Amino acid sequence: MIKDLKITLVQTSLVWEDIDANLASFSQKLAAVESSSTDLIVLPEMFSTGFTMNASGVAETMDGKAIKWLAEMASQKKCVITGSLVIKDEGNYYNRLIWMRPDGTYDIYDKRHTFRMAEENKTYSSGNKKRIVELNGWKICPMICYDLRFPVWSRNVANSQQLIANSFSYDCLIYVANWPERRSYAWRHLLIGRAIENQAYVVGVNRIGQDGNGIDYPGYSVALSPKGEPLSNISPNTDSMETVTLSYKELEDFRREFPVALDADKFNIE
Repeated sequence: MIKDLKITLVQTSLVWEDIDANLASFSQKLAAVESSSTDLIVLPEMFSTGFTMNASGVAETMDGKAIKWLAEMASQKKCVITGSLVIKDEGNYYNRLIWMRPDGTYDIYDKRHTFRMAEENKTYSSGNKKRIVELNGWKICPMICYDLRFPVWSRNVANSQQLIANSFSYDCLIYVANWPERRSYAWRHLLIGRAIENQAYVVGVNRIGQDGNGIDYPGYSVALSPKGEPLSNISPNTDSMETVTLSYKELEDFRREFPVALDADKFNIE
């Protein structure tokens, strides 16, 4: 029997391009999280710098201070912690999500859809591999911000006619983001769409405050049921942290009772 999953959403402002200040801020916030009280902590996109195109000025390597901080924090809290960072690897810059486990091992996901309207595509190399990670029997698909606008990349796939929960590619879809106020309507409604169409829990964690380019961010961080219904109570534009519990049984029951995946179109991603 797969147990329920506890996920902690961290919605907060970020200090522009200041890794030390951001790590100190998150350390202070996460001090309130008791060890073993949650299974997963989710931080925003580029949580140590804000969404910057100054990659050469702020990028860290895979043995940099932010990676070490993630490992230390995951070990202290005895849970997985995830968020994305500006990483330089083999001469290229990546907007890279780190999935850090308590034992110091990790997986990575490089943002596939770089945001060309901010020239992210000219600064960062795109990833080409979807990442599905396992946590306590749950299959989780982590993605980054602009990926939300591309439903084909996010699409869940059922691998069995029985449609038990474990037959799907993933059970929970996570987006970490720096999604601005002026497009917050899209953020809120696309998250709901992704939950409904994929019959999966969706968690979206977005920053608040203003960045160094004068862009405002409202948060609207949320956890959604597979029916697109809110499970969390985080208010916009507030520094907040909330832990929600996801029920595997409710997910499994819903997929069996309403098996829309049996009629899904088959496709290949190029």
